Amino acid sequence: MGIREERLEKLGYSLDNTVKPAAMYDLLAVDGRTIYASGSIPFEGTKLVGTGKIPTDVSVEEAQIAAALCAANIFRTVRSQIGELALIERVIRLTGFVNSAEGFTDQHIVINGASQLCTNIFRDSGKHARSAVGVYQLPLNASVEVEMILKLKQDLE
Repeated sequence: MGIREERLEKLGYSLDNTVKPAAMYDLLAVDGRTIYASGSIPFEGTKLVGTGKIPTDVSVEEAQIAAALCAANIFRTVRSQIGELALIERVIRLTGFVNSAEGFTDQHIVINGASQLCTNIFRDSGKHARSAVGVYQLPLNASVEVEMILKLKQDLE
């Protein structure tokens, strides 16, 4: 197990808890050295954590935790489908969608949960471009959804 996996586990994200797609799509698409990670919602195993609108049903703090879980699920998927997280050169872009109650404007604060996990795991290589978007609804009434673009150190063979 590499240092990045150790960091993930130390933060409480077991590498054994991988997710399955909720519909007809691939969790990852690889093109050369670029990994496109599909939107991840906050599943812990088969249980969806944090459902509803922020901040009326889910607090900002709970939503930050859910956003971090979304990011962790992407890293778990990369590890299970591609290999050690050491193969990742950097996180290029993160997009977060926040199931927002009317008038809620702190989407950027919610998605900090995912961004912080990226830097906790990848250090400077986890810094990324980002968008945080408020939406009316998300699949399965999830509170947040996170997608990423990652860069591999080299092409997969």
